[in-house]
Amino acid sequence: MVKIRLKRFGTQKRPYYRVVVQDSRKPRDGECIEEIGTFMPIEAEERQVKIDMDRAKYWISVGAQPTDIVKKLMNRQSKASN
Repeated sequence: MVKIRLKRFGTQKRPYYRVVVQDSRKPRDGECIEEIGTFMPIEAEERQVKIDMDRAKYWISVGAQPTDIVKKLMNRQSKASN
């Protein structure tokens, strides 16, 4: 199954994440199909989440399942852009 999930980067105590489309059987930091955004929890509130919503909607339409955290991030970004 294809999932939209977070891939961890950064150093200890200074993480940042990429929002990726990936096979659920692959390891968290393994090879991904496509990178569609970033999440930087240590940045200012308005600069934390950047997701290409068009690509996310495309992947959801072809069967990809977003994880719970990615769903929350997508909702947060869509509310901020309205």
